[in-house]
Amino acid sequence: MTDAVLEGRDLARFYTVNRGFFKADATVKALNGVSFSLHSGKTLAVVGESGCGKSTLARLVTMIEDPTSGQLLIDGKPANVGDRSLRSQVQIVFQNPYGSLNPRQKVGSILEEPLKINTDLNAAARRRKVEEMMARVGLRSEHYGRYPHMFSGGQRQRIAIARALMLRPKVLVLDEPVSALDLSIQAQVLNLLMDLQKEMGLAYLFISHGLSVVHHIADEVMVMYLGRPVETGPAAEVFARPRHPYTAALLSATPIADPDREKSRIRLQGELPSPLKPPSGCHFNPRCWKAQDHCRQVSPELRGEGEQQYACHFPLD
Repeated sequence: MTDAVLEGRDLARFYTVNRGFFKADATVKALNGVSFSLHSGKTLAVVGESGCGKSTLARLVTMIEDPTSGQLLIDGKPANVGDRSLRSQVQIVFQNPYGSLNPRQKVGSILEEPLKINTDLNAAARRRKVEEMMARVGLRSEHYGRYPHMFSGGQRQRIAIARALMLRPKVLVLDEPVSALDLSIQAQVLNLLMDLQKEMGLAYLFISHGLSVVHHIADEVMVMYLGRPVETGPAAEVFARPRHPYTAALLSATPIADPDREKSRIRLQGELPSPLKPPSGCHFNPRCWKAQDHCRQVSPELRGEGEQQYACHFPLD
């Protein structure tokens, strides 16, 4: 295996929250001890409920924010907010194609903007590169002079993908890129992303709140809960035999297109705890049907055999 194009080492991001008069400031540990590595041509899916730290991780990886502690490496080089030389290597595609494109700019201008800022290409060369990228994502040359409101949701997401690829990055952060699209369009965009990955050797950090989409695109999976990874490993192994109860609950809520397959839903009790006051011990223990006194006192570390790791004192068989 070649060296990782993107690597996180014990990443953490804490925020201080002012709780008003007569109350001490609180600390939210949005991300607390996340490690991973991502190689060219591979997809790492980060999965979990809202508030688990997925978006915070995306902000660190795209160098919008620096970690409170830990280290982010791009091509083996330490990366931070002030390092502009590495920023073009990681680009992001946002969830909502309706809100991520400037409605006052034509598509050609939107796609040329990264080249204007980061290269010395003249207008003719920029247009040529833009039209080449438009063709690569399934857009026609006549779309160059149109405004975003003239396109469907799927077409707008293709424009957003093209914009992210204009500087030929090595890593794309895909922040729930198909959740705002119809199911039929989701499949088209996912197929496009997989084709582009094979063609350009891209590495994907795919952020999702559900596992149904992840099942088709991910090579590796990292399941997160309240800022910490609770299970990591090859997607095939995690889907076939989840070891952490939270992973099993997420999988049980995933729709399956097979009417003959028996399925039992695991219904978690209670709500996601507040990150201002997470439970002691294992953060998942108030909602876990396997929790014991040891779980409420001691926070589990990631462990396991082989590549699949899980943070659970009493893992599933």
